[in-house]
Parts: sequence; structure tokens; C-alpha cells
Amino acid sequence: MRPVYVLSGPNLSRLGTREPDVYGAETLADLAALCRETGRGLGLSVDVRQTDDEAEMISWLHEAADGRIPVVLNPAAFTHYSYALRDAIAQRTAPLVEVHISNPAAREEFRHNSVVAGVATGTIAGFGLRSYVLALQAVAELV
Repeated sequence: MRPVYVLSGPNLSRLGTREPDVYGAETLADLAALCRETGRGLGLSVDVRQTDDEAEMISWLHEAADGRIPVVLNPAAFTHYSYALRDAIAQRTAPLVEVHISNPAAREEFRHNSVVAGVATGTIAGFGLRSYVLALQAVAELV
């Protein structure tokens, strides 16, 4: 089975309690289970990780680049301002799909800009946790 990282950024550990009207009632554990189950069906071995720490996220992206490991990435708030994250993504050696649970373009204006989209393979947003399923399907087709 092909390894894939599913990486989630700040505040996503709060899924299920954080703004459920925006992010839904499912928890990070629910998301992890969904990603692992989806991955198995696609021949992918999914490693799900979450961090609120930008440096840790960058380390994981370097690890993925060094190992030629595809990534499904929800950069969360890092999306809008982290040029360090963008630079780490630009070093990718396998597909990287940016995902968002909500549709940032339909939210506050500061969320409309993604500094990472230009170095990602593609972006999927606005489909709830299904965004991750769609991203894993895309990765499976690309590898």
C-alpha cells in the first residue's frame, strides 16, 4: 500500500466543538477513521497527523518531500499567511492536495487568499469531511 500523509493544521483538533455550524459535528478522530477507511479502499496507507505548531507542520512536509510521500493538507489558518509553509510545500516530490472543510471563498475576506494554493497540485474545499475523501481519491489517481 502506498503511504500518504493527511496533515491538519491549527485548531482542527477542536473539530466537533469548534463552530459546528461551519465545521460540522464530527471530531478529529472521526476524520482520521474516515481517511484511513477511504485510504484502505484506494490502496493507500494513511498516516493522519494534526498540529497547532507551524514548525512541526513544516518538518512533516520536509519528511514527505524526502520520502516522496503524497500529502493531503488542510493548512487551516496557515493557509492565509504562512510563507514558510508555502516554501516547504514548494519542495514537494509527490502530489499535494490542499483541502478545506468549509469554502474559504464564501467566508470572511481574510480567508479568501491562499498562499499555499499556487504550489499545491490542487485544492478541494467546501465539502465538509468529504473534502478529504475527494482529495484521497485524487491522490490515488495521481500516484
